[in-house]
Amino acid sequence: MRNIRNHIPQRTCVACRKVRPKRELIRLVRISDGSVEVDSSGKKAGRGAYLCLECWEIGLKGSQLKHALRTTITQDNREQLFRAAEKLC
Repeated sequence: MRNIRNHIPQRTCVACRKVRPKRELIRLVRISDGSVEVDSSGKKAGRGAYLCLECWEIGLKGSQLKHALRTTITQDNREQLFRAAEKLC
């Protein structure tokens, strides 16, 4: 029987494609109105994608996040996410 206490959930950063423990990544979620926000709890409803803190700028400027969340990210929304990253540091 598998020991559940040793299981560490793994997720992939959409920018660098490295697999890391879920707790080391930041989850972004597309909410019902199509905008994207940081999911600090990791449990918000909506389509999610993960970014490393090191890949934050690359992920927001490139198209990987847009593709993973299946939405367009407006300039206002992008600036909001950059401000949220500053609070996380």
